[in-house]
Amino acid sequence: MIFESHAHYDDEAFDEDREELLNSMRENGIEYVVNVCAAADGLEKTLELTEKYPFVYGAVGVHPDDAGKMNEEILQRIQEYCRLDKVVAVGEIGLDYYWDKESHEIQKKWFEAQMEVARSERLPFIINSGEAAKDTLTMMKGLRAGEMSGGVIHCFSYSKEMAKEYLDMGLYIGIGGVVTFKNAKKLKEVAEYAPLEQILLETDCPYLAPVPHRGKRNTSLNLPYVAEEIARIKGISCEEVVEVTCRNAKKMFGIKD
Repeated sequence: MIFESHAHYDDEAFDEDREELLNSMRENGIEYVVNVCAAADGLEKTLELTEKYPFVYGAVGVHPDDAGKMNEEILQRIQEYCRLDKVVAVGEIGLDYYWDKESHEIQKKWFEAQMEVARSERLPFIINSGEAAKDTLTMMKGLRAGEMSGGVIHCFSYSKEMAKEYLDMGLYIGIGGVVTFKNAKKLKEVAEYAPLEQILLETDCPYLAPVPHRGKRNTSLNLPYVAEEIARIKGISCEEVVEVTCRNAKKMFGIKD
């Protein structure tokens, strides 16, 4: 059974069929889903999903694109929500210079603040890093991220050399639909290089659907395509990819059932 480590089912793209889709997960081989908050005003939507669906867990945090909306009150709510049983991570947090919606200093301020929440609550973190490789790594080293309670670099998009930096910290690499794209040479190299024991499967749905559904709305039901491509790259069975990545995610998120 597959562990979906990064989804956004609170997104409006699922408003018309959210319940039907989520109710179909188990019969289609998706055993667990972590719904990851991104928007400053979306924390409670993630919590609602964790309450409604037994197999859905939550990550609470604010994406760097929304860093300008952050304040101490929201940070306090994030910390309080971290103490709920089904909240398993702080995220997604980090730096995003691709969209560049907020100043870099504001992004860094709230990235560090949310990392400190993860440290104090002893939860893993989920990192977004968009065209911010150097600054993200510098901050992660400065925050001694490798000494915290684990974490994943979500939608990894950098080089094998950069992957080594994070792998050496004991962190995980999140791999999704992009690995199936023909032009994703760097990510295919990372998928080959990274130990399977440090890879998590993810979709980032509704975004980044894999081939053969590239450009369409993504869902967790597309994860077999990701697992199959990683298996092909590594020369192992798809079953092994699914089994090991599921074990990895349960370990990182502290899910024991």
